[in-house]
Amino acid sequence: MQKIVIAIDGYSSCGKSTTAKAVAAELGYAYIDTGAMYRGVTLYLLENGIAFDDLPRIEQALHEMQVSFKRNRQTGRNELCLDGKVREDEIRQMRISNSVSEVSGLPLVRHAMVRQQQQMARRRGVVMDGRDIGTTVFPDAEVKVFMTAEVLTRALRRQEELATKNEHVPVEDIVDNLQKRDHLDSTRTESPLRRASDAVLLDTTHMMIDEQVDFVLERVSAALFSRAAKV
Repeated sequence: MQKIVIAIDGYSSCGKSTTAKAVAAELGYAYIDTGAMYRGVTLYLLENGIAFDDLPRIEQALHEMQVSFKRNRQTGRNELCLDGKVREDEIRQMRISNSVSEVSGLPLVRHAMVRQQQQMARRRGVVMDGRDIGTTVFPDAEVKVFMTAEVLTRALRRQEELATKNEHVPVEDIVDNLQKRDHLDSTRTESPLRRASDAVLLDTTHMMIDEQVDFVLERVSAALFSRAAKV
């Protein structure tokens, strides 16, 4: 069966990654968390004392660092690696969340990561989630879904996720962080967060993960049927 690209875009903590992982597992596709890549760059810059406005040093860092994914055999998860070392837990910390939108909005960072993402999915058979997959990275993706949810719902989900990593953050702080990120992501000049004209809107405020997964899989089935009918 011919493989396709599935682009899942939307706001933070809407369930994008969880849904995308489950869809990829169901289809036997590769899963690429593009947000993790930007978080990895942010972590690298912070750890190396590189200011976010020091463009020459950032450009050098992008040539020096190696951003990749490694499959955890025990959990089956793809975990982000920096220079070969798994850094999945560190990139999910609030200090990274507080800075990632600023870093991901830099054109030189965005261009470098988009090139790498397109290379990763060159053979298709990929589920990719992020902010600009359906608009910039893969505007020709066969399935595009744009996810949203009420900000308080998103904040509570994020708080629960952080708690599992022993990071306890007041929900008010998380709401503030999400709203700031929403604004930065939606108003940046380079590849802003927006719904592609042909993306299906999915509001997950009152949905369980299995419902979200079924929603995407139904769109995949329709897309594959349409392609088969044209052959």
